Amino acid sequence: MRLPLWRVSGTLVAAALCLRPISAYAPLSDDSLRILPLPRVEDFDIYTGALLSPILIPRVPGTAGSAAVLNHFVDFFHTSLPDWNITFQNSTSKTPLQGNKEFPFVNLIATRDPPWSNPGDVGRLSLVAHYDSKISPEGFIGATDSAAPCAMILHAVRAIDAALTKKWTSMQAEGIDTFDGIEELKGLEVLFLDGEEAFVSWTDKDSLYGARSLAEEWEHEFHAAFSTHKTRLDSIELFLLLDLLGAQDPSIPSYFKTTHWAYQHMARLEQRLRQLGLFKSGKDTTWFPDKDKSSDASVYFPSHVMQDDHIPFMARGVEVLHLIPLHYPAVWHRIEDDGEHLHIPTVEDWATLMGAFAAEWLELDGFFDQAGRNEARNEKRDNEHVMSKTEL
Repeated sequence: MRLPLWRVSGTLVAAALCLRPISAYAPLSDDSLRILPLPRVEDFDIYTGALLSPILIPRVPGTAGSAAVLNHFVDFFHTSLPDWNITFQNSTSKTPLQGNKEFPFVNLIATRDPPWSNPGDVGRLSLVAHYDSKISPEGFIGATDSAAPCAMILHAVRAIDAALTKKWTSMQAEGIDTFDGIEELKGLEVLFLDGEEAFVSWTDKDSLYGARSLAEEWEHEFHAAFSTHKTRLDSIELFLLLDLLGAQDPSIPSYFKTTHWAYQHMARLEQRLRQLGLFKSGKDTTWFPDKDKSSDASVYFPSHVMQDDHIPFMARGVEVLHLIPLHYPAVWHRIEDDGEHLHIPTVEDWATLMGAFAAEWLELDGFFDQAGRNEARNEKRDNEHVMSKTEL
């Protein structure tokens, strides 16, 4: 993610104002929030954490580090979430460093849809982060940019997967296995995008390599006739992009009016999770407007659009909720953006929040099991000293 792009493009304005149908959204009860699976201590240790530590390496596109992180994602889904479908979208592009030579980029797409559904009838919540890191400074890791967001997403989808299975199994048992107006077909997907970073300096052509390719391809990937969604791109009901997260006390604006409703749900959900004692960081995220105000006059929308992976999708009419701090972490694009400079309680809280938001989007209230949740909760309490080693 780079410096703001001032909103002067007619295409971007039109896309941002394009109104799409709002998906149903059912808040979780306090009881469901209390038994929502929390991040495991062993997953977010910066040296040995099963989710995070394999991503905390240099992962410039086309390098061994990039391949290792892709393998980490694949192993995670195969081992922890075998019901998910994993595909890759490959592309090549010329870069300022390679001249006329085509350079490869690989996007990973993991999806889970209702087992009885046709692909064109499913509207999906897309959880998105870029997994590549900058080519310079040499050895740059990019912990907030965006290793930690990738790990947050991995936790989120694992946290709700069993509840999703339980809901769909229950629906099939009751005979509600076709789209009949009772409930829209909802799915979930993870997009780990390659080539977000510039190789030399940020321009429209030297950035967003994977995002630009995927958005263009999906715009022209048509579903069968009479499908609910015309194209693969149209199947994205919300493009939820995480970037530059993992530093303490972030301030997150609401960037787009058409997804401000989802932003408000996110802010209220964080407040509820804190009130229930399920967050570890000591201070609220700063959301705009104030969570306790409802007047339209209090709504804060920046006068610019952050340049990030959502741009090619938003330009084609996809609704975007962009979770990126208004003020970048102090380590942004510096060699210090490493695991040691992450605030792990904040990282874990974001992971919890993403899982809760996805659960609400998919209307999973009442489908979480108590078993296993208390064990994870007690483990966190017993290992507080382990977590403190990774804090600033």
